[in-house]
Amino acid sequence: MKKRFILLIDFSKYSANLIRYASEWCGQINAELLLIHQTTVLSPALSNYEVKQEITQHTNNEALKELRKLAQEIVPSTIKVSFWVSESHLNMIIPAMLTEPFDHLVFIGIKEAGLLKQIFLGSTAVEVIDGTDNIVIAMPKEISTFSHKKIFIAVTEKHPLNIVELDKFLGFIDPEDTELTFFYLAKPFEETANIQAYLSELSQSYADQYHSSFSIFEGSKPFEDIKEVINDKIDEILVIQKGSRFLNDQYFRKFLINELIYHGQTPMIVLP
Repeated sequence: MKKRFILLIDFSKYSANLIRYASEWCGQINAELLLIHQTTVLSPALSNYEVKQEITQHTNNEALKELRKLAQEIVPSTIKVSFWVSESHLNMIIPAMLTEPFDHLVFIGIKEAGLLKQIFLGSTAVEVIDGTDNIVIAMPKEISTFSHKKIFIAVTEKHPLNIVELDKFLGFIDPEDTELTFFYLAKPFEETANIQAYLSELSQSYADQYHSSFSIFEGSKPFEDIKEVINDKIDEILVIQKGSRFLNDQYFRKFLINELIYHGQTPMIVLP
């Protein structure tokens, strides 16, 4: 099936890099781009329906012009790109787009968000991840060059890895020169024999296509342990799964989400 990247664009400072990153990836696998923008329509409170519709249409038309201009400046002419601008909420737009006959990846940029930054990704990213039954890629704003040399896949014991969705994601990746590392972040004094066996099994199951390995990080300073492997390089990608404790447990949010995404500047793939 044809592949398509859905990019959520809000014209903020990370939008250009998000398009550059996805465009470079598109060029490697012959995928298409769909740029989506949700407009914010401001109209006088006492306006009648016709006036509000005119204002909405004008706002959407202006946003579409800006979206086309941005794409024209960045996207190579060899890549097919389409656009969708609407005042509807993203959690209504995205599901409709996902029904179209493509294999999809949804991209959203991560913005700094004050206190929310210390907790998670920011409200829009959280809403998109929670409301989308598809693989979502959360991108730090500084990264503009796509690389897949090292992919780190977070694994938990209570929530088995969604192999179907992982394989779907890897279908967007050229296995040549790609290294997979399945890892587990253990709490202090946690028994890890079972998870070690599971990690070993996962690593072996992908060894025929990829350079694959596994690691367990344990101790009182797991972030420092992980940093020995994930080193703030642009050729690294982090894969986690929605619904696992990596997204739900405050302990893991602090070390994985905040540190690795904001400070580590690592693209994060969220599996359903």
